[in-house]
Amino acid sequence: MLPPHRFYYLHNFQRALDWIGERYADLLDVREQAFLAGFSGLPQPSQALLVRMLMRRGPWFRADKLVYEEIPDVRAAAGPLLAQGWIDADAAMALDELFALHTKPELLQILNDFGLQRSLGKREMLQILQQTEPEAKPYAAWFPAAPHAAWRVAISDLAERLRLMFFGNLHQDWSEFVLADLGIFQYESVAFDAQSRAFQSRADVDGYLALQQLRQLLDESGDAAAVLAAIDDGRGEDCWRNPWLERRRAKLLLRVGQACERAQDWALASEAYARCNYPGARHRRIRVLERQALFGDALALARTAQAAPESDEESQRIARMLPRLLRSLGEARPGRRAHLQPEVAQMRIDVELEAPRPPTAVEYALRDHWQSGAAPVFYVENALINSLFGLLCWPAIFAPLPGAFFHPFQTGPADLGAPDFAARRAALFDECLALLDGDGWREVILQRFDAKAGTQSPFVFWGTLTPELLALALACIPAAHLKLLFARLLCNVKGNRSGFPDLVRFWPAEQRYELVEVKGPGDKLQDNQIRWLEYCAAHGIAVRVCHVRWRDGETLSRDAPDEPSVDTSGGGTA
Repeated sequence: MLPPHRFYYLHNFQRALDWIGERYADLLDVREQAFLAGFSGLPQPSQALLVRMLMRRGPWFRADKLVYEEIPDVRAAAGPLLAQGWIDADAAMALDELFALHTKPELLQILNDFGLQRSLGKREMLQILQQTEPEAKPYAAWFPAAPHAAWRVAISDLAERLRLMFFGNLHQDWSEFVLADLGIFQYESVAFDAQSRAFQSRADVDGYLALQQLRQLLDESGDAAAVLAAIDDGRGEDCWRNPWLERRRAKLLLRVGQACERAQDWALASEAYARCNYPGARHRRIRVLERQALFGDALALARTAQAAPESDEESQRIARMLPRLLRSLGEARPGRRAHLQPEVAQMRIDVELEAPRPPTAVEYALRDHWQSGAAPVFYVENALINSLFGLLCWPAIFAPLPGAFFHPFQTGPADLGAPDFAARRAALFDECLALLDGDGWREVILQRFDAKAGTQSPFVFWGTLTPELLALALACIPAAHLKLLFARLLCNVKGNRSGFPDLVRFWPAEQRYELVEVKGPGDKLQDNQIRWLEYCAAHGIAVRVCHVRWRDGETLSRDAPDEPSVDTSGGGTA
C-alpha cells in the first residue's frame, strides 16, 4: 500500500473540480456536470490515471508509456475511463499521430508492408505515406500485433473549459496546479460570491474560448486579415458586454496590428489599431500612418494624443514623434526637447571609487561606500515603494471584483496588468490613500506588515522589507511624498511598478531620505527611469543620479544585482 501523499496531485485536482462545482454550477452543461459527479466516484487508480494523462501532452497515449508507481495496473485503471467514454481505444488515429507515438525502428516494424527504406528519416517516411495512406483509422488497424493499448483522451475540450473556469486563463495548465505543494505558500483569503465571478454566463466562457482560438490562428498561420474579420463576425455588441472579455478582445486587436506591421501591411495595421482601445494602440497607429505617408492624419492624431495622453509613456513617445512629423510636412520644428528635464540633469553627481575586489555590482559598491550608522543605505530598486503601497492598499488590491480572482491560490488579482486595474478600484484606492492625510497611516502599515507576513502579494517584497528598513522608511519618508509616489503608480500600474531608483539613503536624526539611481561606466538611463526621475524632480522628492567610475580606470563586468523578487503575473498558483 502506497502512502496517501503519493496521490497529492489527485487531491489538488479534486479540489479544483470542487471549486468549479461550487462556484460555477449554473454555467455547467449536462456533460460537464456528469463529469464532476462521475470523477469522484471512480476508483482511485482510475482517477489518478486520468489526471496523469490530462497533465501530459496528448491526446494519444500508449499504455506501456504510462508508468507510475502509484498505478501498478494501468490497463485495469483504464477500464472505468473507457466505460465512461473519457478515453477511447477505437478512435481514428491520423498517420502523423501514429508517427508521434513511435520511434523509427518501431514504425519500420509496424509499416513493414509498405516497403519503406531504412535509410529514410521519420519525416521523409511520413511524407511518402501521406501520399498513399491519408485516411485515419483505429490504432489496432495500424498495428494489429501491438503488445500494448493506445488510448485517446476524449474529454480534452471539456478539460480545457474547466481549466479556463478555474484559472481564468489558458496559459496555466493542470500540472502547474496539481503538482504544486500548496502548503508552501500562504495566500490571502478573498471572499468569493456570485457577483465577483469573472464568468457570469456560459456565453462569457464561449467568448473567451473563441478569442483564444483566434489568437492561436494568428500565431500559427499569421493570417491577420482572417483574424481581424472574424473577431466580431456574427457577434453583436452584447457579446463583449463583459469588460474583462472586452479587454482581451482589445488586446487581440493590438496583436493583430503588430502582426500586420511585421508583414508591412500598413493599411490593415491601421484598421486594427483604429478598432483597438488597448494602451499603446494609438501611438502605434500614428507610426503606421507615418509609414503610409499619411503625415497629416498622423500629426492630427499625435496632437490629439498630446493634448490628452493615456499615460506619461505615451506622452514621452509622442514628444519624440512630433518633430519628425512636422519635418515631414515642412512645418517649423519646435525646439528640440532635451533628453532630460533640466532639473533632472542637475541632479547628477559623480563618485569615484576603488574597483571592488572581487568584482561586484556597482549598486552594491556605492551602497557599501556610503553606508554608515548615522546614514544607513539600502539597495531596494522597485521593492520599497511597491511594498509600502502594497501594505497600505492591501484591501483595494485584494478586492473581490469580477475577473480578479478565480481560485483561492492566487498571488494577486488576475487583472493586475489590465489598463483599468486602478479605475475599477478607484474608490477603494482613494480610501486607502486618504489615510496618508491623517496620523494613523504608519500604524496601519505596521499592523499589516505583522498580520500579513509572508502572505503572497504582487507588490510586497517580503524578503527585502525588513523591520529595520520599514521602520526607517516610515520615520523618514513624509506621507505627502508617499501619496505622490502612489498616485503615479496608480496612473499606470503595469508600467510604473518598475523604474524606481536603486538605492535609498536615510538620515534618521533629520528624518529625511534620498532616492539614488546608480549608473556605472557606460550605463544609460532607461525610459521608465527617466519618467520617474522627471516626476520626482517636478514634485520635490529628493532624488539623485549617481554616476560611478573606478579610480584605476578599469572596466568591470556590469552584472546588476539580483532584483528583489516579486510576482508580476497576479494570477498564478503556487
